[in-house]
Parts: sequence; structure tokens; C-alpha cells
Amino acid sequence: MKGKTINLMESFIKGIPKAELHLHIEGTLEPEMMFKIAKRNCIKIRYKTVEEVMAAYSFRNLQDFLNVYYEGTGVLRSEQDFYELTWAYLEKACSQNILHAEVFFDPQAHTRRGLKFETVITGIRKALREAEQKLGISTRLIMCILRDLDVESALKTLEEALSYKDWITAIGLDSAEVGNPPSKFQKVFEKALQEGFLTVAHAGEEGPAAYIWEAVKLLKVSRVDHGNHAIDDEELLRELARRRIPLTMCPLSNLKLDVVKSLEEHPLKRMLEKGVVVTVNSDDPAYFGGYINENFLAVQKALGLDKHQIFELAKNSFQASFLGGHEKREMMAKLEKYAKEHGVRVH
Repeated sequence: MKGKTINLMESFIKGIPKAELHLHIEGTLEPEMMFKIAKRNCIKIRYKTVEEVMAAYSFRNLQDFLNVYYEGTGVLRSEQDFYELTWAYLEKACSQNILHAEVFFDPQAHTRRGLKFETVITGIRKALREAEQKLGISTRLIMCILRDLDVESALKTLEEALSYKDWITAIGLDSAEVGNPPSKFQKVFEKALQEGFLTVAHAGEEGPAAYIWEAVKLLKVSRVDHGNHAIDDEELLRELARRRIPLTMCPLSNLKLDVVKSLEEHPLKRMLEKGVVVTVNSDDPAYFGGYINENFLAVQKALGLDKHQIFELAKNSFQASFLGGHEKREMMAKLEKYAKEHGVRVH
């Protein structure tokens, strides 16, 4: 009977409509695609086999991961490369019942090695548009600033982004967190807001709760990416819940990078019970062992989440998205229909 219950929950999770709000497109570069693109671009990489690449993924902290991550991005050179990378993710997203995806990209990781901003964004944009037409997935694009680079580089990148304002919904902040607080980029985000962009920021993954306060107060973020260490500050949790500022959490990423020692210790369920708008996402799935369904399945098993809590997480993903009101209502209607069909009471 227990096995049947587990199978029913797995089926429920795999089939539930959902949105993904925390996904780095460069972090979807699977080893097989890395080899394929490297060969096409005549780039020598230090790994001889897919197995060697997988072995290199045994990092235990954010910086070790970033070292491997940026090496992987080095094979991406052409508009076609970025198109293929993005399209592969979107096909996977479609197979996991993602109705809407908000995709991060890191232009500085590419422009600092000589690529044009235009090359990167045009390839990604082409795949996003095709996915909307062929797969029925709606999308938004979020440009992230690398926080371990200087403010001048960030401002230059923001200036380049202005030519593509119609393609970019929000400006984010990612990369090595410790020692690079959100306040470092207050000027950049003030300009982004003035230009009409929404803002989000990685905060409280490895950094303290104080970084989340900075992201909220100084960067005026609409969402906090990760936000694990909000659990350390009751006042912050109350503020996030009161203002309905969502957290885009990534369980398997947190486990792989030693942010949590085990998924049983993950703060997601405690935050959910305190009224915080928590969502589940995959972060860099090629590196962390799972896309969105794998993240849902892992955290459900570890924390003993029931169907209603899974429904709440899926509902949060649509409500926390940058979709317009009509689009949200359409997707929420699909979610609620699915939930009712599976015996979940919908308020």
C-alpha cells in the first residue's frame, strides 16, 4: 500500500501544471551537449568523456561549482549554440508540465570572453519565441549581473541591455555571494528600476539573512532567489510573508552545494507553514542532478509534503511569476482543474 501511495504522489507531482522561476540557462548545459558544441566550435575541453565531466560535478560549495560552470560556458560561441541550449531546456520543461518559464542568463560570462551581447540574447530569444509557438510554453527573460565583478562592468552590461528592453523583463543578481552583498549594486539596480525593469536577486543562499534585507530594502526586489537564511530571522520571515515577497528555492542545488546537510533539514516546509510564498525550482539542473520534477519529488519525500502542499507550491509559482493578470488566471484555472481531479480541495 505504501508503494502505491508513493507512486500516486509521484504521478501527481509529474502531472501538476507549474511555472519555473529560477533557472540559469547556462546551467542546463548537459555533458553530451557540451561535447557536441565543443566539437562543432573546435574547442578543446579538459574532459575526455561524459563520465569525466560528471566526476567534475562533485563540488561541495558555490565557488567550486562556479569554477566548473564557467568552464562549461566557454564552449558557447555562436547564436546557434545559445539557441540549441535554450531549446533543449524548453523541450525538457514541456515534458515536465511547465506552462511558464522565467529564464536567467549571464551576459557578462560571455562578453568578458569576447562574445557580443547581441549574439547571446538573440540565440536565447529565438528559442523562447519558438517555444511559445510550438510548445505552448510562455516565457520571460531575466538578465543577471555577476556580483563578483565590479559595478562598472554591471553598469556597462545594463547599458547594453537597454537596446533589448522589450526582450528582458527583469534584472537579477547572481554568482559568488559571500563578500558581495546586494548593497554593492544598489546604484545599478536603481538605474534598472528607473529604466522600467523589475528586479530580483540571489540572496541568503550562502550569505546571511542580512543580505535578504538588503535585497528587499535597497534593490527593491519583486522576488528573492533562494532565500534559505531567511529562516534565521523571524522578523524577516514575517516581513516576507506580510509583503508577499516570494522565494524561489532550489532544493537539489542547496543539497549539492552543502547549503543544507540533508533535504530533511531544508527550510522550505517551515517557511510555507509561516505563510511565506515559497516556490520550487531547479537552478542549474545539469549540474545538480535534476530538473523541476526531480526537485519536487526529492523535497516531497524528504519533508513529507502532502498533495495540498504540492498544490500550494505550484500555485505560488504562478502567482509569483511576472505573467499578466489574464495569463495568471488562465494558468491557475488549469492548475485548479488538475488539483480537483486529484482530490485536492481548492480554496
